[in-house]
Amino acid sequence: MQALYAQLLVGLINGSFYALLSLGLAVIFGMLNIINFAHGALYMMGAFMAYFLLNLGGINYWWALLLAPIIVGIFGMILERTMLQWLTGLDHLYGLLLTFGIALIVQGVFQNYFGSSGLPYAIPDQLRGGMNLGFMFLPIYRGWVVIFSLVVCLATWYLIEKTRLGAYLRAATENPTLVRAFGINVPRMITLTYGLGVGLAALAGVLSAPINQVRPLMGADLIIVVFAVVVIGGMGSIMGSIITGFALGVIEGLTKYFYPEASNTVVFVLMVLVLLVKPTGLTGRAA
Repeated sequence: MQALYAQLLVGLINGSFYALLSLGLAVIFGMLNIINFAHGALYMMGAFMAYFLLNLGGINYWWALLLAPIIVGIFGMILERTMLQWLTGLDHLYGLLLTFGIALIVQGVFQNYFGSSGLPYAIPDQLRGGMNLGFMFLPIYRGWVVIFSLVVCLATWYLIEKTRLGAYLRAATENPTLVRAFGINVPRMITLTYGLGVGLAALAGVLSAPINQVRPLMGADLIIVVFAVVVIGGMGSIMGSIITGFALGVIEGLTKYFYPEASNTVVFVLMVLVLLVKPTGLTGRAA
């Protein structure tokens, strides 16, 4: 039973990263209609930014949680203003190819300077150690990752679905001409939305750094699974991405316990089954 609980914990942690990354993808696709294949590279940049802040600037983990998403988000906004904005109205394939090329360039640059091996990033002192829950031993940092990711995901959902700013964002993507008539700067809102999605990926990178180490290819290991999560939840569905991310992490953890050989493919098998039954995903709507 301890082995089962351990795999469930691993599944929840992986689900936290799946949820944060797929949430960022869903925000970008739902608001901007761009398939952002550079998401994994930006997740990796968030981890490296935390590493640089600590080792070059002496800035600790807690400040990195705030600063790294902002810095990488600004980088994402520059990408949107210089490249991605010209894809408006074009087929999704153009955005996919462009962001895939950006991902290869970013990963190549970091791999050239840092190699493929991982760089250590220490767990902050306040989150070291663990708790004995009676039925299992829970490392404090891993529990923190799950709770913090869930809070961020729900806060993002509330911002987009329940606030006036979120209503402006949704309206700007549905009818930009009408929103401009009310004096709202639509291009600026689109740029900020892309920065928000990228910042969520960078935040996941900071959370991952003490667990998975900082590696140039850490995003490439996750991005295909995250795309599967987004497809299962429904492209552009915020809540669908959150629920599916955590759920698939748990399912993956259970599969590792009961049938380890299928743990690397169970997500894709589920994706095929869902698409056969409901092509728009579990919570997606037809165009």
